[in-house]
Amino acid sequence: MFLSFAKIGTFTLGGGYAMIPLIEREVVTSHKWIKDDEFLDMVVLAQTAPGILAMNISILVGNRIAGKRGAVVAALASGLPSFVIILLFAMFLTRFHDNEIVNKMFSAIRPAVVALIAVPVFSLAKGAKVSMKNVWIPVATAILIWGFSLSPIYIIIAAIIAGIAVAYYGIRTGRAAAKQERQMQEKHNDTVAEDKQ
Repeated sequence: MFLSFAKIGTFTLGGGYAMIPLIEREVVTSHKWIKDDEFLDMVVLAQTAPGILAMNISILVGNRIAGKRGAVVAALASGLPSFVIILLFAMFLTRFHDNEIVNKMFSAIRPAVVALIAVPVFSLAKGAKVSMKNVWIPVATAILIWGFSLSPIYIIIAAIIAGIAVAYYGIRTGRAAAKQERQMQEKHNDTVAEDKQ
């Protein structure tokens, strides 16, 4: 597990959302430690928790695989490589800050990072069962965050409240339907009993 998360931490450029497809490939596709829907739930939970998204996901996945020790191992393994790399960059980048080759290298990396961030959107949409009926939810969410600079926290809280309301409404209507069905059955039984008499 340490090597898997160390590989993720070492080879992910862009951090955060860019790590999601790599973590998913390692823990869901390659090793099959967790299922697709579990991973999606962990991404949502990691997004709502304070701290670095990729680190939060690593901790949740590590905890799911091997408990508290797994969480510690996953956190260290995913964070240590980037810490060492950024430390080396900080030590040597000041010397090459105005170097044209270094600047061109970073210019070439940026579009690739955009693609790395875009990939998990489609896999998460598939896992979240986004369809033509509910596609308006992610579209509206994107507009609120990007267009109106609304914090994702408020959207997540609103989604939780809406989910509870829908579940409560479903339970109430289900109970009402069951009660109505019972009453109809009792009425039918009474009618049958009267006919027999």
